[in-house]
Amino acid sequence: MSSDSAAKTVGAPTAGSGLEAASERKYLRWYNKVGYGSGDVAGNVVYVLLTSFVMIYLTDTVGLDAGVVATLLMVSRIFDGFSDLIFGTLLDRTNTRMGKARPWMLWGFVGCAILIIAIFAIPTSLGNIAKYAWFFIAYTLLNAVFFTANNIAYSSLTALITRNGAERVQMGSIRFVFAFGTNLLIQSATVGGVAMFGGGASGWRTMAIIYALLGLAVNTLSVFSVKELPPEELEEEPEEDKLSVGESAKMLVSNKYYLIILIVFLLTQIFTAMLNMGIYFMKYVLGDADLLKTFAWSINVPLMIGLLITPLVVSRFGGMYRINIIGYVIATLGRLGVLVAAYMDSLALMLFFSGVAALGMSSLQGTLNALIAEASENTWLRTGKRIDGLMFSCTSLGVKVGGGLGAAISGWLLAAAGYDGNLKVQPESAIQMIYVMYVWLPLAANALILFLLMRLDVEKVNTRLKEEADARAEVEVGAGATGEGSVATGRTGDAVGGSDAVGSSDDAAGTGESEDSTS
Repeated sequence: MSSDSAAKTVGAPTAGSGLEAASERKYLRWYNKVGYGSGDVAGNVVYVLLTSFVMIYLTDTVGLDAGVVATLLMVSRIFDGFSDLIFGTLLDRTNTRMGKARPWMLWGFVGCAILIIAIFAIPTSLGNIAKYAWFFIAYTLLNAVFFTANNIAYSSLTALITRNGAERVQMGSIRFVFAFGTNLLIQSATVGGVAMFGGGASGWRTMAIIYALLGLAVNTLSVFSVKELPPEELEEEPEEDKLSVGESAKMLVSNKYYLIILIVFLLTQIFTAMLNMGIYFMKYVLGDADLLKTFAWSINVPLMIGLLITPLVVSRFGGMYRINIIGYVIATLGRLGVLVAAYMDSLALMLFFSGVAALGMSSLQGTLNALIAEASENTWLRTGKRIDGLMFSCTSLGVKVGGGLGAAISGWLLAAAGYDGNLKVQPESAIQMIYVMYVWLPLAANALILFLLMRLDVEKVNTRLKEEADARAEVEVGAGATGEGSVATGRTGDAVGGSDAVGSSDDAAGTGESEDSTS
């Protein structure tokens, strides 16, 4: 939609003063931000355990075929595509005393906890068909229903508990520090923990129970550490202005920034799925599965350091666009270094370049949710309609479909290369395929992400739309003062920006104000 047509849209914003005021106001205390960020411990208990270990658990402990498992993973994702749109729409229509998102986040993880245990507790006495069925049902329910509800709700809180752009970037950075801290914990502790609890099926089951209880406790704490803003402060639309599911979906896919961010999410999850083949690389190429712990430290520590400084760097660079491009140039070169080091058989260089690549990736990880809020803002500025819940469905859709596709590709490639979990020594074809998955495909994914980030100029476009809205408002006010027209009335005068645009040059995220400022 052109800016001219946007101006004619009923309810389209006409001034930027409301947004500017929201950008300056502080909504959160330090413990709200930390409490929100801790919620990603819960999501990553599920995500990391599945993406890092479910394939090797199913092939080497349960005795299932990697190719069949990969196919089941891919079929399961068909349901996910529908459930993300459904839960995004349901969230937009939810109104409770707890708000829109928090009830879904709270109760969604109860199902996640039960089902993550079920996946890692497949009875070894069952026949193979029953094992496949058990896994498929539990995995599909976990991802298509409960993880979807929890993850979309959690991500949506970025737009529902503050309208301040700097706070959103801070929330994203803190969130991903917890995320990668959890990643580090699970990748460091799981192999040893399984062995400590007896190994085999019983060891995996016990570790899953521990992780599920940890996630349940932290998720509950996170839900009650924040409070959603009242509807009137979020620029809630009158009931008669609510969009149908079909209208919302059409508006969603018409936003090119949503589509770019969705593809970026898909690629980052495929990248992660390939990197999670590290357990195979350590076990069969380097000869020591416990090296996974060392690589986890070399990757996650630089990521967490980068996330901690992301708000400051975004503020210094005047927005997210340039820092994300620079970051992914570094990340792509870092993965190229990993590839060269792998074929040189240099463990030290592999660890070093893994850390360099991770540091480069950190800025995007810290700003992804803020970018989604910016894309949602773009829809609001162009149309005067809010679809925040549906817009944030790209987080869940990207994580699940990208992660599932990555895991499926991994399984298919392993099966095609002749991998057999019952063999102590794998055939050369399987070894070469493990190289491809662990060093070549992550490099390709990073290069594609860099290409997309160069087209993600949503901050610049939103700044222009706000300036045009301000100019229209001034013209209308001037016309009204001279009697030549009437000043636009209704909800448009104070509706600009619904949820604050993040990181533009004028109201860049990370304004330099302290994180623990009070509202």
